[in-house]
Amino acid sequence: MAYQALYRVWRPQQFIDVVGQEHVTTTLQNALLQQKISHAYLFSGPRGTGKTSAAKILAKAVNCENAPTTEPCNECDACRGITDGSIPDVIEIDAASNNGVEEIRDIRDKVKYAPNVVKYKVYIIDEVHMLSIGAFNALLKTLEEPPKHVIFILATTEPHKIPLTIISRCQRFDFKRITAQAIVGRMKQIVEESGVDCDANALQIIARAAEGGMRDALSLLDQAISFSQDRVTIEDALTVTGIVSQNFLNQLARAIYEKNAAAGLEALEELLLQGKDPARFIEDLIFFYRDMLLYKAAPGLEESMERVMLDEAFQELANQIEAAQIYELIEVLNKAQQEMRWTNHPRIFLEVAIVKLCQLETQTQTSNVQIEPLLRRIEQLEEKLAKFQQNPGMAAVEPAAAAKKAPRPNRKGFQAPAGKINEVLKNATKPNLHAIKGRWGELLEMLAAKQMRSQAALLNEAEPVAASDEAAVIKFKYEIHCQMAMENTRFTETVSAALQEYTGKNMQVIGVPEDQWLKIRESFISQRGDGASENQAANEDPLISEAKKLFGDELIQIQD
Repeated sequence: MAYQALYRVWRPQQFIDVVGQEHVTTTLQNALLQQKISHAYLFSGPRGTGKTSAAKILAKAVNCENAPTTEPCNECDACRGITDGSIPDVIEIDAASNNGVEEIRDIRDKVKYAPNVVKYKVYIIDEVHMLSIGAFNALLKTLEEPPKHVIFILATTEPHKIPLTIISRCQRFDFKRITAQAIVGRMKQIVEESGVDCDANALQIIARAAEGGMRDALSLLDQAISFSQDRVTIEDALTVTGIVSQNFLNQLARAIYEKNAAAGLEALEELLLQGKDPARFIEDLIFFYRDMLLYKAAPGLEESMERVMLDEAFQELANQIEAAQIYELIEVLNKAQQEMRWTNHPRIFLEVAIVKLCQLETQTQTSNVQIEPLLRRIEQLEEKLAKFQQNPGMAAVEPAAAAKKAPRPNRKGFQAPAGKINEVLKNATKPNLHAIKGRWGELLEMLAAKQMRSQAALLNEAEPVAASDEAAVIKFKYEIHCQMAMENTRFTETVSAALQEYTGKNMQVIGVPEDQWLKIRESFISQRGDGASENQAANEDPLISEAKKLFGDELIQIQD
C-alpha cells in the first residue's frame, strides 16, 4: 500500500483522540448520550485543530449501531463504512470548489430523500465561508428546517465571513489552538507506537513551530523523520522548521547585553551563511525577548513561551537584563521588521538593528539619576509631615504656611505694573506712539516669519497705547493673552528688538489688560490734574478730544 502521511494515518477516530478540545467533545458526548442532537452545527477555529475530524466522529456516533453512545465503536458496518467513505449517506463537500448556487440547490433537492443505509444523512460542508451569497441564501431555509433524518455540520476557519442568519441557525462550537504541551503528548504517543527514535527537545521545537495546529505538527514531524538518519535530533527539527537554535539566540542576546557589536555581527554572519531567512530570524529574536519578558514577569508560565526553552543560559541572561531594556530591544526590532518588509535588502536592516541594539544606553542609569532627587524630596516631605502630626500648632509659624497664603494674588490673575506705566505716561510722546503704530503690521509679519505664530496671534487683539523714549505700553483685550505674552521672555525680547529697529530707541515692552489700562489711565489723569489733562489733550487729535467730551471715553473706539 502507498505511504500515507502521519496526519492521515493518525487522524482521530474517537472523541477521546481529539486533542485540546475537551470543551467541544464533552458537550457533544453529553448530547449524544441524552439524544439531544441538533439539526445543524458550526465548527469554527484555526486550521489543524480537529474540526473536520470531530464532524466525522459525530457522524459515526449518531449512526453507530450501538447508539446512543458517547463514542463510535468503529467496529460496526456503519462506523467502518463512514470511516472508509463507502456509505453515501455521509456526504463531505468542499465549499471552496463547490460554492455556487447550483451545488447548494442540488443539496436542497436531495435532503428530502431518506438515507439508504444508516439512520441519519449527514452533510459535512468544509470551508463553508467560501460559499457565495446566493449559495448561502439557497441554504438558508433548508438549514433552518431540514427533515428529521438530516444533520448539517459546517466547518470554517473564518466565521466572521458567514452571514449571521446562518450562524443563528446552528449550534456553534469554537475550536481553540492546541497547546504545545498537548501537541508534544500526542506526538510522543505517535512516535512510540510507530517505533521512531526522537529527541524530546526536538518534539518541543516542532510543537512550538506548529503554532497550535496538530496537522501542521504532524506534517513537520513527518518531514523531520524523513530528513533524519536514525534519530530525529534537535538539529533536524531546527533545519526542518527553519527556527534559529536556542544556543544561537542565547549567544546573540549575550553579545547585545555586553555591547559587543563585533560578536553580534559575527554570529549573524554565521546564521545567514547557513541559509536562514532574515525575516524569520528577526521574528524569532522578537519572540525570544518576548519570552524573556514573560519569564521575568511570571516564571511559572512555561506554557506561554513561544520560542525558548528554559535552559540555564537563558535563565541567567534573563535575570541580568532589566525589563525596561527588554522593552527598548523589542521596539527597535519591531521597527526593523517593519522596514524589512518594504526592501529588497533585508539583511542590511538586520545588521543595522544588531548594531543599534549593541549601542543602546540602558535606561536604568538614567532612571536612577532622575529618581534619586525625587526620593530625597519625598524623604524631606515625610519628615515635615511627621513634624506637623506631632505638633500641628507649629504649622502656622512655619514658612510653609506663609507660602500657602502667598498664591492668593494669582487668583486675581495678571497684575500690570502700574508704577512703570505711570512713568511711561509722564514721558509719553505722540511721535513715538505713531512710529510704533505705523509699523505694527510689519511686527506681526516678522513674528510669523520667525516661527512665533502663537505669539503673533496674541498681538492680534492688542495695540500700543503709549510710548516714551524708554518703554512702550501695549494694551491687550484679554487678560490671559497679556499674561502669556509678558511671561514669555523670548517674545518680549523679540518685540523690543523690533521696536528698536523701527524707532531707533531701546524700548522696554510693558503689557496691560484693557480693563486695567482704563483704570490706570484715569488714575494718572486725576493725579496729574488739569495740567496732565491739557498735556494729554495736546497729544491727541482735536477731533478725538472733542468726541470724548461729547460721548465719553467708554463709547469712543479709535481706529487708525
